[in-house]
Amino acid sequence: MIKPLFLAHGSPMMAIEETNYTKFLNNLGNNINPKAIVIFTSHWDNNLLTISSADSVYNTIYDFYGFPDELYKINYPAKGSSITATKVENKLTAEGIRVEKNMTRGLDHGSWTILKHLYPKANIPIVQVSINSTLSIENQIKIGNALNSLACEDILIIGSGNTVHNLRLVDFESKVTDAWAKEFDDWLIQKIEKNDLDSLYNYKNIAPNANLAVPTADHFVPLFISLGSTPKLTPKIIFRDYQLGNLSYLCFEF
Repeated sequence: MIKPLFLAHGSPMMAIEETNYTKFLNNLGNNINPKAIVIFTSHWDNNLLTISSADSVYNTIYDFYGFPDELYKINYPAKGSSITATKVENKLTAEGIRVEKNMTRGLDHGSWTILKHLYPKANIPIVQVSINSTLSIENQIKIGNALNSLACEDILIIGSGNTVHNLRLVDFESKVTDAWAKEFDDWLIQKIEKNDLDSLYNYKNIAPNANLAVPTADHFVPLFISLGSTPKLTPKIIFRDYQLGNLSYLCFEF
């Protein structure tokens, strides 16, 4: 069985940097050998869950601006998998979750910046799936629940986002972590480790600094899809760090 992951994708710059985090991702990929990867990316947000379903090589999407030219030359030529995409579709629809297929969209940076370090050879089939950030945390977990048998088929599920993601408050000169960001993550870790779903459902009202950590839910909800997609919840923190004062690189294995 391959356990689901929640991985931080941070700044697009991580694609061309060598840091403790990128070294961690490289090592992680060396130790996990999935037959295919299903990745829920915070940079594809639709009202209807949408599944990339082609077998062809993905285009690399540069969904950002103002970065060094080197970043726009990166190509991550992974192929899709219509077989895995159909499995995802069937499992979601069996639970009454409406989906649609997409045959043309490329990999956005919520996917390829992580995958480039995990599997630099781009030799594992990828199915990219959109999120719907307007759904409740309970419903995000239900999406994951519908897919929890994939782990037993050696299909790796990745939720790509950040637990603390507020670009208005990042500080490019900061060398220390803002206390409010750490407090939010501390609370989140405690509730996940205790399987306190009621608190997680109500995080907006009771988590410390939730309004600062999660001004919009798009980078937050992939965490709960991954959490829900494990056959047995045994959460483990596999990496934790912060950049730019408060951008969280908290990662879980479930």
